[in-house]
Amino acid sequence: MTEQALRLGTRRSRLAMAQSGQVADAVSQVTGRPVELVEITTYGDTSREHLAQIGGTGVFVTALRDALLRGEVDFAVHSLKDLPTGQPDELALAAVPVRADVRDVLIARDGLTFAELPAGARIGTGSPRRMAQLNAYARDLGLTIETVPIRGNIDTRIGFVRDGELDGVVLAAAGLERVGRTAEVTDFLPVDIILPAPGQGALAIECAADNADLVAALAELDDPYTRAAVTAERSLLAALEAGCSAPVGAFADLLADGQIVKELRLRGVVGTTDGSTLVQLSTTGPVPETHDQAMALGRELAAEMLAKGAAGLMGERVH
Repeated sequence: MTEQALRLGTRRSRLAMAQSGQVADAVSQVTGRPVELVEITTYGDTSREHLAQIGGTGVFVTALRDALLRGEVDFAVHSLKDLPTGQPDELALAAVPVRADVRDVLIARDGLTFAELPAGARIGTGSPRRMAQLNAYARDLGLTIETVPIRGNIDTRIGFVRDGELDGVVLAAAGLERVGRTAEVTDFLPVDIILPAPGQGALAIECAADNADLVAALAELDDPYTRAAVTAERSLLAALEAGCSAPVGAFADLLADGQIVKELRLRGVVGTTDGSTLVQLSTTGPVPETHDQAMALGRELAAEMLAKGAAGLMGERVH
């Protein structure tokens, strides 16, 4: 008798299927059980509205979580940056695997880098966070660009450049890597210039909190450093009371002395979408050893940013 397959809930997009397939292989290895993908359509996949209008955070997650709670799937894989910052008690964030490249990238016509863009270049992105920082970066370089709100999957977005509608689009490096399209990138934007979304490049593997055996098995895929970093980033986001439609960038990275990791540095940015005003701060502390320590790091930096005027830059505060 063969072991019953574990059911992995996933969104249907090519990117979601690619990253879920990679997780399925890893889970099969640690559990010795086959894993089957169960495709679930979410509101975020079917709605044509801009993410900022449909409520940002959670639009890709709710249907997957509902399927988990109903027992239709055993576990689900999310892009961590799509997860709302509050974790429901019935669900366990069982694993955060090693994160991929956190950077944003430019795919521009004619192989152009950001600094080579012509005056008035039209750059597509659906993210207020990217708009704020791209506009500020352009200003630093003495460039004028126009950021154009777009949405859609990777093919759709790159299509705007191929069809000549836009001069370039900005996407997450991790997504392109997972679908094998990194070769199309014309410029990798360093985190020193464009801070990523909290949790960017990381995946979240979630299952029912009361399924202790599965929680324990999935935990083998967890990377404690990635988890500490993304917990600090998401704590900052939560303390700024900002959903994923707010222009908040955050990145926590480990500072090592040779092979020994000494400290965690957390950087945050909030800005107006035109890039005219940015509040950017960072804090460095011992590598958090507990969830609460990582949360505290994010809250402390958020408090400093709010004291420097971050609240007034985020438009409508999300309650």
